[in-house]
Amino acid sequence: MTLASRLAAVALASLLASGTAFAQTAAPAAKVDTATTIDKKAMKERTAESIECSKQADAKGLKGKERKKFRRECKKEARAGTAAPAAPAAPAADKK
Repeated sequence: MTLASRLAAVALASLLASGTAFAQTAAPAAKVDTATTIDKKAMKERTAESIECSKQADAKGLKGKERKKFRRECKKEARAGTAAPAAPAAPAADKK
C-alpha cells in the first residue's frame, strides 16, 4: 500500500467513526414537575374526621384494605353525626 492509500483509508475510517458524533439526538422528554404534584397533595388539608378515623385505625392496628374500609365507614359516620367514640368512656368515679 502506498502512503496515499493509507491516508485515504485513515480519513475514511475517521469520517465513519465521527459520523455518530454529529448525529442529532432525540429531544429530551418533557419533564414532569414533581414539586407541583407533591404541593397539590400537601395542599389538601385533612379534616378532623379524617385524622380521628386514622388514629382509630392506628389504635386497632388496621392495614391495607381493612384500614381503607374502616376509614371510609368512619368518615361516613362522622359526616352523618354518629361518629363512634375514639375511646370507650371511663366509668364515673363518684364512689366515696
